[in-house]
Amino acid sequence: MSGGDGTRRVRAGRRTVEVHRPDKVLFPGGGDAKEYTKGDLVDYHRAVAPFMLPHLRGRPLMLERHPDGLDGPRFMQKNTPDGYPEWITRVEVAKEGGTVRHTVCDDTATLLYLADQASIALHRWLSRADSVGHPDRLVFDLDPAGDDFEAVREAAWLLGELLDELELPSALMTTGSRGLHAIVPLNGRHDFDEVRSFARNVADTLADAHPDRLTTAARKKDRGERLYLDVQRNAYAQTAVAPFTVRPRPGAPVATPITWDQLDDPELNARSYTVADAVEQARTNPWSGLLSRGRALGPARRRLNALRG
Repeated sequence: MSGGDGTRRVRAGRRTVEVHRPDKVLFPGGGDAKEYTKGDLVDYHRAVAPFMLPHLRGRPLMLERHPDGLDGPRFMQKNTPDGYPEWITRVEVAKEGGTVRHTVCDDTATLLYLADQASIALHRWLSRADSVGHPDRLVFDLDPAGDDFEAVREAAWLLGELLDELELPSALMTTGSRGLHAIVPLNGRHDFDEVRSFARNVADTLADAHPDRLTTAARKKDRGERLYLDVQRNAYAQTAVAPFTVRPRPGAPVATPITWDQLDDPELNARSYTVADAVEQARTNPWSGLLSRGRALGPARRRLNALRG
């Protein structure tokens, strides 16, 4: 439905969401990049909602907003503005010296409302609002020194082999930027310090075995040309890009779940999927229930200690 004032009204379940200035260009075209409007962003989120919402429900979000599109200012929004509709879920979480009232995206209407707010990328907590101190996801961010996806592919295979040895299930996601995320489902019984410590030990083990290719050095100047195994997101109040979220880059690339077999595809790169084809990939169910099998870290920690001698 369209209003005479240029506002488009989109039905989402029991609610109708107003999309203001749907023709506003958020992703300018140019070169090989296609132009996308706010209306296109809303349409993408409406189509991807059944696949994206399970990764968002119950989790505090940080919103990356670009009200004037990619060419305008960017700001990161943690606190939910008072003007947001009352039906949007909020969660109050502790921070140093106070609290933050994060937005939680529990339904399609909220997802479309956030798109109307030009929240291009959604960054989610690795824990849920009902247990904010205990993550049920562990994330390894494979961050190359340049735009070298071959290095990312090699690092992912090495990490996948190690996680298999530790008998931990893992899932891969293109980031829509330069690298990949490898995600391990947890049972939610470990706190962030335990999870980050384990992730760091895994990354150190891999970097020690391949010191010419991989590093855990936090400072860029210490990495050289090596790929950075980043585990810093595994901490309280840190976030990671949500599966199927759009990234604010030309062409509207999408952070997209893939299968381990797809890693073999020579055409694959971190920006392979965009709002034009990410929904098609989502329909293939690349993670196939894997993230529902949350694991305890105790057995994996013992296996890792044995490997490290």
